Amino acid sequence: MNATDMQATLCKALCGSVKVHTRGDCLWQIDTPWTFPDGDGYSIYVSPAPTGGLRISDQGLTIMRLSYENDISKLREGTRGRLLTQVLADAGLSEDDGEFYLDSTSENLGTSVMRIGQALTRVHDLTFLNRLRVESTFYEDLREKLQTVVGAERLTEGYVVPGVANARDYPVDYFVSGGAAPLYLFGVPNRDKARLATIILQHLTRAGQDFNSMVVFQNAADLPRADLGRLMNAANDMIDSLEATDDFERKLLQRVK
Repeated sequence: MNATDMQATLCKALCGSVKVHTRGDCLWQIDTPWTFPDGDGYSIYVSPAPTGGLRISDQGLTIMRLSYENDISKLREGTRGRLLTQVLADAGLSEDDGEFYLDSTSENLGTSVMRIGQALTRVHDLTFLNRLRVESTFYEDLREKLQTVVGAERLTEGYVVPGVANARDYPVDYFVSGGAAPLYLFGVPNRDKARLATIILQHLTRAGQDFNSMVVFQNAADLPRADLGRLMNAANDMIDSLEATDDFERKLLQRVK
């Protein structure tokens, strides 16, 4: 098979997998091979653009679909929000009240459908940040939960404990005021942070500090047993993950009421 034969074969296969269905006056649905993890196809529609040409749109169905299992407001905040903005900019898409679209000429229809399909894939992939919790969003979500439970005015982030030798080398993620003893809280998204939190807690203990400590994991089950065991011995309280909302609030308020 030469390059020409290969191109003809690919064109035939790709074109054969795309179908166009009339859904109303001047509205057409484009069926493509692209599917979500559950097997449902992407929602891609074509209609006349207000300024001429064609508008390729998802009719707002991608966001609606994601809302069934995700907090859509999270897509607009922090790291997720910046990534969403970048995804839309890269593809040249606009958004109107949750509808993603781009305007195209009839000659560029095929390319435009490919662009919106790629963009919808990337938008859907942003939801994996909720499940995988990459480090940057883990810390954002931890800060948000702390502020919700105790209020921002009671938090000191990156706290340097006074009266401790080389204190700046042993910072605490959060000092939470209001308890009988200071509460030092650490977010632990990975093995390296588990080891660092253990070292800091042991250093503060050896320095004779009187404090309570809490560790909030991204997912405790992901940590090696040895690292988890050392940290369990050093900390007072632990929360398995940020998803344990009730336990998080209960244990936190027990220490700082």
